[in-house]
Amino acid sequence: MTDNANLYALIRSAFPSNLQTDCLITAQGANYSWSDLDLASGKIANLLASLNLPKGARIAVQVEKSPEALLLYLAALRAGLIFIPLNTAYHSAEMRYFIEDAQPAVVVCSPKNFGWLAQLAFSLGCSHVFTLDDRMPNQGSLLQRAAGLSDQFQTVHSEPDDIASILYTSGTTGKSKGAMLSHGNLGANAKALQQAWEWQRDDVLLHSLPLFHVHGLFISCHVALLSGSSMIFLPKFDPAQIIKFLGRSTVMMGVPTYYVRLLEHPELDQTLCSHMRVFISGSAPLLAETFHSFAQRTGHTLLERYGMSETNIITSNPCHGQRKVGTVGFPLNGEQVRTVLDDGALCEVDAIGHIQVKGPNVFKGYWNMPEKTAQEFSADGFFKTGDLGKFDREGYLHIVGRSKDLIISGGYNIYPKEIELILDAMPGVVESAVIGLPHKDFGEAVCAVLVCSVPLDGEELIATLKTQIANFKVPKQIFFVDELPRNSMGKVQKNLLRDRFCQ
Repeated sequence: MTDNANLYALIRSAFPSNLQTDCLITAQGANYSWSDLDLASGKIANLLASLNLPKGARIAVQVEKSPEALLLYLAALRAGLIFIPLNTAYHSAEMRYFIEDAQPAVVVCSPKNFGWLAQLAFSLGCSHVFTLDDRMPNQGSLLQRAAGLSDQFQTVHSEPDDIASILYTSGTTGKSKGAMLSHGNLGANAKALQQAWEWQRDDVLLHSLPLFHVHGLFISCHVALLSGSSMIFLPKFDPAQIIKFLGRSTVMMGVPTYYVRLLEHPELDQTLCSHMRVFISGSAPLLAETFHSFAQRTGHTLLERYGMSETNIITSNPCHGQRKVGTVGFPLNGEQVRTVLDDGALCEVDAIGHIQVKGPNVFKGYWNMPEKTAQEFSADGFFKTGDLGKFDREGYLHIVGRSKDLIISGGYNIYPKEIELILDAMPGVVESAVIGLPHKDFGEAVCAVLVCSVPLDGEELIATLKTQIANFKVPKQIFFVDELPRNSMGKVQKNLLRDRFCQ
C-alpha cells in the first residue's frame, strides 16, 4: 500500500501480478493489458506535466468512448489535474457555460468538433486544446504529442480531500452545478462497492455505458480496476453486442433502458446468462414489469442500487439475500442514510421523508458556489439529496419521489427549468411547464406543456430545440393548454399536469 491518496495510486496497487493479462477487451479484438494501461497513461501524464500546469488545474473532456479516453482520465489523475467529463451531446451554448465556469487549462475534444470548440475555448482563456479520435486508435493530437514521451511517470502525491473530478449536474434554476469529488470520495466508494458486490479478480465486467457519466466512468470502471478485473469495453450499448459477449462476462451494469431492450432480443435466455454472476441496474427507476420479466427470462434478479453525482452509490440491494422490487436496498458500509421530516426530525419506519446521507463518499461541495453548498448540507453534516423516500421494517430504502423537479430519462438527469427558459423565449410561447411522464424504455420521457398566444406546431418546436440543447433533454411530446394549473401561491402544479397527460 501507499500513503499517496491519489486514486490512481490506489488503483495501481491492485493491479494483478501478471501485467500482461487483459485489462480492456474490445469488440474489435484490440485488447489492452494492465501494462498497457500503466505505460500509456504514463505517456499522457508526461504530456500533461510538460504543459507546466499548476496542481489542481482543470481538464475538460468531450470525446466519444474509447480505451484511450479511459487512459486520458487515468493520466489526469496521475498528473494531479481535475478531470471534467462532458456529455458528447452538448452543443456550443452548453459548452460555453462549462468552459466559462470551470476555466479549464486544457480541453480535449473529438476531431470533428475541433474547429468551433477550439475557437470557443481559446476565446475564453483556455491555453491548450487537443483532439482524441475514437474511430482510429492512437490518432488525434493528444496521442500524437504523447507518443514520443517516456512511459514512466511518478504519480503526483494527493491528499484525500484533493479534488479529482468535477461533475456538472443540472440545477433547478437552469444553472448547472459542478460537484467536486475528491480522490478520497471516489476511492472510498469504490472500496465499499467492491465489498457490497463481492467483486473478485476473475470477474469480467461487460461495460457498455458512456464515460462522461458517473455510472460508466466511476462506478463501473473504478470497482473493476480496483479489483484487478478485466472489462469487455464496448463503444456503446448495442443489444446484439451484449448478447455476443454475455457468455464471456460475469457482471453487467446498465440503466433500466438497457434491460428493457435486452428483453426484446429473442436470444436472451437462462442458458445465455448462465455464466453471469450479477446484473446491476441504476441511474433511473426500475419498473416492476422489467424486474419480473428479466427474472423470468434469465433466472437472474436485477440488483437495483441508488446514487447520484454528488455521492456516487449510496445504497444497494444485497448480493446475497432478497432483492426487493421497488427498493434500492441498504446503505453501503461506512455510509449513514436517514429520512427526515420538514422540521428535521427523524422519520419513523414507513414514513416518507427527505433522504439525507453522510459518509466518505459525499462530495466536497459545488464549484464556485459556497452558498449553494452550505444550503445543501444539514447543520450536522448530512447532504440533502433532494429525494423523498422511506425505510421499511426490514431496512430497505424506497425512493418515492423527488422534492425537486428532476427528470431522469434513460439514466440522464434533466432539470425542467433549463428547457422551460428556452421554450419561454420562443415567439408565440406565453409560458411552459416541462414534466416527466412514465416511459417503458427511458423510465421517464421529457414532455412540455405550453400556453401559446398563437397556434404553434409541436414538431417544429421539437426540431428547433434539437439544434439548441442535447437530444436527451428535448421533449418527446409537446402538449398545448389554455392555462397552467396553479395553487394559491401561484406555483404551477406539475403533479396535476402529470396526472392529466399520463397515458
